[in-house]
Amino acid sequence: MLAIANTPNGSAPVEVREMPEPVPAPNEALVEVRAFSLNRGELRLMQVRPEGWRPGQDISGVVLKAAANGGGLPAGTRVVALTDNAGWAQRVAVPAHRMAALADNVGFEEAAALPVAGLTALRTLRHGAPLLGKRVLVTGAAGGVGHMAVQIAARSGAHVTAIVGSPERGRHVHGADKLVYGIDQAEGRFELILEAAGGASLAAAIARVEAKGTIVIFGNSSGEPTSINFRDFAEHPNARIQSFSYFTSEAEERFGPDLALLASLVAEGSLKLALVASSWREVANIGPRLRDRQIAGKAVFRVEHG
Repeated sequence: MLAIANTPNGSAPVEVREMPEPVPAPNEALVEVRAFSLNRGELRLMQVRPEGWRPGQDISGVVLKAAANGGGLPAGTRVVALTDNAGWAQRVAVPAHRMAALADNVGFEEAAALPVAGLTALRTLRHGAPLLGKRVLVTGAAGGVGHMAVQIAARSGAHVTAIVGSPERGRHVHGADKLVYGIDQAEGRFELILEAAGGASLAAAIARVEAKGTIVIFGNSSGEPTSINFRDFAEHPNARIQSFSYFTSEAEERFGPDLALLASLVAEGSLKLALVASSWREVANIGPRLRDRQIAGKAVFRVEHG
């Protein structure tokens, strides 16, 4: 089969190569991959992983062979799934508890955008639950996580302020009560803040958190440190900063149900995805555009067979 491998010393960061077929463990299903998505974190991993490393976490496709232990979904099921790596391939072995069935009206490209970004959006928002009536601030709202978090928060009854870098990037953001172009323009205090930029943005978030509110940190795209002083919280008593670690944020058995929830939101039309779709042979060309924030939403890739 064909698969994408890391080539840090080559003319391109990755290349499509002939690879051995996957051999599923008893608790794994064999999935024919139809689409996958690229996350910003994977761009960083490509720079530090060795030659031949196999990237890929977000996939969608069709189950070719069900897990031998009887768990999971039967052959022929259209699925969205999450892998640790090696998902950018024509076929991949996936733990049965890390996949969910897709409704017929959910396309493979839409589904492939869901796992890492969608689960991050869903699970960071849970730190503010219940959200009904609460004021929520989302930084990086035009990105893969942000544009989903805005919609899920709004659907849950929150009053959402979304921060984007420019009006152009803001065109793809749905569900926000207010759209602003810098955290300095966000007015008032917020009971939940999703913060992914770090540096000055995190400092500004601390100044805007409500008493007993929560700031969930799920990234540091600026690469800048933030100086924090006890006195910063004098006007925000008992507010907290919550770190977020993706794979350990909730129990392993929650991956399947949470993926199913996200897929159902897409199926019913309440979660709309901003996508840039290409052939999987274009990963090396699209990656720099994602890194430089020239893509709003998610970069997804179709996997050709035959």
